[in-house]
Amino acid sequence: MEEKKYKPQIPRVKLGDQGLEVSKLGFGCAGLSGYFNAPIPHEAGCQLITEAYGKGITFFDTADFYGVDHDNEIMIGKALKQLPREKVQLATKFGMILTKNGVRIQGDPEYVRKCCEASLKRLGVDYIDLYYQHRVDTSVPIEDTMSELKKLFVEGKIKYIGLSEPSPDTIRRAHAVHPITALQMEYSLWSRDIEEQIIPLCRELGIGIVAYGPIGAGFFGGKGVVESLYEGSILGVYPRFSVENLNKNKLIYDRVSNLAAKYGCTPPQLALAWVLHQGDDVVPIPGTTKITNLHDNIGALDIKLTEEDLKDIADAVPVDEVVGSRLPESEYVALWPLADTPPKR
Repeated sequence: MEEKKYKPQIPRVKLGDQGLEVSKLGFGCAGLSGYFNAPIPHEAGCQLITEAYGKGITFFDTADFYGVDHDNEIMIGKALKQLPREKVQLATKFGMILTKNGVRIQGDPEYVRKCCEASLKRLGVDYIDLYYQHRVDTSVPIEDTMSELKKLFVEGKIKYIGLSEPSPDTIRRAHAVHPITALQMEYSLWSRDIEEQIIPLCRELGIGIVAYGPIGAGFFGGKGVVESLYEGSILGVYPRFSVENLNKNKLIYDRVSNLAAKYGCTPPQLALAWVLHQGDDVVPIPGTTKITNLHDNIGALDIKLTEEDLKDIADAVPVDEVVGSRLPESEYVALWPLADTPPKR
């Protein structure tokens, strides 16, 4: 008898109040081009994306910053040729530039348009479903950046506008120019700093939340704990992943691992399930280069947690016990607590 293939039903949710509907679980594509691990060939990346789509994931996230010479967008463009474009929700980003002196943030109107048109070409599409400012340019009034994004919306080149790591003031000012559909923010069991200010503000304004790093940049999957970091991984410069800090943070991993055994799942599944339970307006976008991990991530949707369960899981990861900041000090200036822009004159 032929084995019946299990095809999970991935729920669809409204991301924000502007009409964008996405799969409750998205796919973060950065790692396919070597952001955290060794890059994989385009053929393998396309296979992973088509497998994700076949399992019900329709929301794919990339950026012009990912990969050498925009490799990630080029790869995603190839994968899209194998999928029905109208059924895919494609997100990409602009605004981060890698230079010999580090990362530069840029958000002036001319640059916004130049980036959008270049991304459209690399992706081989006529429009981008969700276009984010990857980081806020604190030298440019957000009204100027948003005005150009609004023009691109009117022209049909982008369908919805998003921001990543903006401050509360920046969110309100941007939203006044044109409705923001979603914020992409780091959110996981060990990164919960958005809960007091950002999440309530999003719910007040009808903005969805796209959670990047929902498995703790792989920490709850065992990166640096039960498996060594890839030698070229960017995680090597993340304070939480230093050898000294990992030895201390391992206690947190062990607690989550013990809880996962109680719920009959793996630690990364439990960490992802916790994020999935934070509300229908919270859509995590875990990434992976392995089909087995993709299937495991999808399996997290089947884990049902009560309010008491969620509290027990959160209590196992007290944020004040997490050792190390989530990004190096040089990059912290681009994160939401400091992402205000000059007033519009």
